[in-house]
Amino acid sequence: MSLWREVVVFAAALTAGAVNSIAGGGTLISFPTLLWIGRDPILANATNTVALWPGAVAGVIGFREELARSKRWLLFLVIPSFIGGVTGAILLIHTSSHIFSIIVPYLILGATILLAAQELITRKTRMVAITEGSHESAVWRIGAYVFQFFVGVYGGYFGAGIGILMLAALGLIGLKDTHQMIGLKNLLAFVVNGIAALYFILSGTVIWIDVLLMAFASVIGGYFGARMARRLGRRFVRGFVLFIGFAMTVSLLLKAHH
Repeated sequence: MSLWREVVVFAAALTAGAVNSIAGGGTLISFPTLLWIGRDPILANATNTVALWPGAVAGVIGFREELARSKRWLLFLVIPSFIGGVTGAILLIHTSSHIFSIIVPYLILGATILLAAQELITRKTRMVAITEGSHESAVWRIGAYVFQFFVGVYGGYFGAGIGILMLAALGLIGLKDTHQMIGLKNLLAFVVNGIAALYFILSGTVIWIDVLLMAFASVIGGYFGARMARRLGRRFVRGFVLFIGFAMTVSLLLKAHH
């Protein structure tokens, strides 16, 4: 890989790590960058998953106290997360690069819209939770289990925006403590991305020079992300990610039609 590509990959992962620590959505920066420098879409997606996974460790450790109070939901939702993550990773590996390159712009667009609608989704799920009251019934439990499985499949296949989907699901099953929900979301994402990353490594669909550069850069970006948040603000960062997401969607669609 030429020097300019290394610099671009490092800068994108640095930005993605910072963005993830502030507002989420870093994948919408790092993954399209790998496509932009000419990486095969399947390899780029697998590489991105493996490279950004170590950053999830900090998110789990930071909420360990909240997780200790969430053991009941933790044990219940880890299983579909694990199975879904493996299923999504297998589906990705068995998708041709040509088909995936056609799907990618729409996946990025969907994740961008999901990020844009995050606050609306959160408000709606809280309203439903308040209106419906208790969510201890078997129907709600089964619904949460099935929904988390499909979130896991999506996470293993592509991944951008799974945190938003999981927070919505946790709100619908009756959880109200924001820190507890974020802690659970972080661990479940850790499981989904972790098992997918392991499958990608074992199947040999990872570009290791990119992984090493991106993992190092994303950790640095995540560390300094909190300082950036104070200066720039969460709203600015979210706006920046949305702009990148929509711009990348348009760019990839135009590229696909030429």
